[in-house]
Amino acid sequence: MRVALVHDYLVEYGGAERVLSALAEIFPYAPIYTLVYDEKLTKGAFANKKIHTSFLQKIPGARSHHRLFPVLMPIAVEQFDFSRFDLVFSDSGSYAKGIITPPNVLHICYCHTPMRYAWDDSQKYIKEFKGYSSLVKKFVPFLMNYIRLWDKVSADRPDYFIANSHFVSERIKKYYHRDSEVIHPPVEISRLPATSHQLPANYFLMVGRLLPYKRFDLAIKAFNRLGLPLKIIGEGPEMKRLKKRANSNIEFLGWLSDETLADYYSCARAFIFPQEEDFGIVPLEAMAAGIPIIAFKAGGALETVEENKTGIFFDQESTESLIKAIESFQAKEKEFNPIAIREHALKFNKEIFKEKIEKFIKKVYN
Repeated sequence: MRVALVHDYLVEYGGAERVLSALAEIFPYAPIYTLVYDEKLTKGAFANKKIHTSFLQKIPGARSHHRLFPVLMPIAVEQFDFSRFDLVFSDSGSYAKGIITPPNVLHICYCHTPMRYAWDDSQKYIKEFKGYSSLVKKFVPFLMNYIRLWDKVSADRPDYFIANSHFVSERIKKYYHRDSEVIHPPVEISRLPATSHQLPANYFLMVGRLLPYKRFDLAIKAFNRLGLPLKIIGEGPEMKRLKKRANSNIEFLGWLSDETLADYYSCARAFIFPQEEDFGIVPLEAMAAGIPIIAFKAGGALETVEENKTGIFFDQESTESLIKAIESFQAKEKEFNPIAIREHALKFNKEIFKEKIEKFIKKVYN
């Protein structure tokens, strides 16, 4: 079976890219098609793969500011030729699902979310153009209408949808009127040995790309007031702004290797997860190390965190609500069992993900 993989854009290494890595393990000889690619920004994770990029790769600034080229992305993704393949597997949160395949080529889309800035977050996306001229800002709403129309039309192109969570499956049904099977994303449990807390667990931890919607600012406000040590691992455009807001008890460690990251997981008291995510892999990585989660009660966290067993929730995305949750955790901290937490995370192991994907393909491939 001749297989191709398609990904929106390879300009970072986050949860979606870990899914792509797992798919590449299932199909080790499959080429990867993507709009733009940067080997350095993806930490060399796909350096040994055959990568096909679109014409956007040659446009200055497209790799570093890809969200500024929404009009060109539908055109670019539709120009890929998949006529020589039997199966195309798109890994998509925006444009990859919009590829055009011949009638005899099976297209399965693993959907991380319906395009957020076309639907749920369209107003936030428009606000990102606040530094541009008034003419540009007036044009953006019309542009987003075009993107929404294309996104809806392109959602009819995959033969089958797989959703990364029940939360996303419901959104696929709402916006695309398509059914989907739920297969949760993979967690590499093997690289995260269960912690025995041989060293004192004396800090709280956050991990992820420093983006506005991930609400690092909320945690910083809470820990500024509490004075408790917080370590933040990750890079992103919010780094400078967040550092200015943080007191000396909050430490920014930047990007770390998986091996070093595992060490930081093992010595954390709890993992802070204050945002609504479509799924969220990093809390499961923390749980794989036996670390409890303090999470905002929404989105994918509702499918991965078991209250009072693997973590606790807070109900509002506010500083006060998060502080109350942290204080509640401190009062019951000794009740959390690292072994039970890790066993819960094992349900999301990468090997289970791969088995479910292969089983789904066998079911639908004729």
